[in-house]
Amino acid sequence: MTTGPATPPPIRVVLAEDQALIRDSLKVLIDATPGLTTVGEAGTGAEAVTLTGRWRPDVVLMDVRMPVMDGIEATRRICAAPGNAGVRVLILTTFDLDEYVHASLRAGASGFVLKSATAPELLAAIRVVASGEALLAPTATRRLIARFLRTPAPAAATRDLGDITRREREVLTLVGTGLSNTEIAGHLHLSVGTVKTHIGRLLAKLGARDRAQLVIAAYESGLVTLPEAR
Repeated sequence: MTTGPATPPPIRVVLAEDQALIRDSLKVLIDATPGLTTVGEAGTGAEAVTLTGRWRPDVVLMDVRMPVMDGIEATRRICAAPGNAGVRVLILTTFDLDEYVHASLRAGASGFVLKSATAPELLAAIRVVASGEALLAPTATRRLIARFLRTPAPAAATRDLGDITRREREVLTLVGTGLSNTEIAGHLHLSVGTVKTHIGRLLAKLGARDRAQLVIAAYESGLVTLPEAR
């Protein structure tokens, strides 16, 4: 008897949102989507930290403004915990609060999604972050992040590129501009597998958690510069 390929386990999500109505709506949406499931619901940042430690989800969908502990501090604690190495944080934000994007990424978030996003966009964002990619590719997202990376980083946060190779420097520069692995491969005339290898080495050498942190490293090291604001 021939059996088909095994069905991958669902992406496990912890919801951190202090407004019960929004949280309930998100839970219904996620649980109704094949391949996704909610494993915990938090109404405060402190609860999000506790639930993440308990369930070790694939993704924490994190609101920024919450009581007891805000989403940025909760993200920082989640990403700093050794047992949460495989957990990715996806920040929920609005244009009115987009100043939090910069701090969220520095705290270890893997990306962000606007509260005005459609249901398909939100679900796609969860999948992208769960796959290990950073949700930084869309032009509008890159522009928004660049706006806040104009703010000088604290001295302690400035990245020293150390002993990265010339090719790794080229890859890091392109990662910083928001290009995908496929786009980087085409630009440098490499295979996608080779690009992934270079990115893996960059993550290790720079002590970066994921691709989002590489983007910040590219800006903070000066590899990627920003056009003058208009």
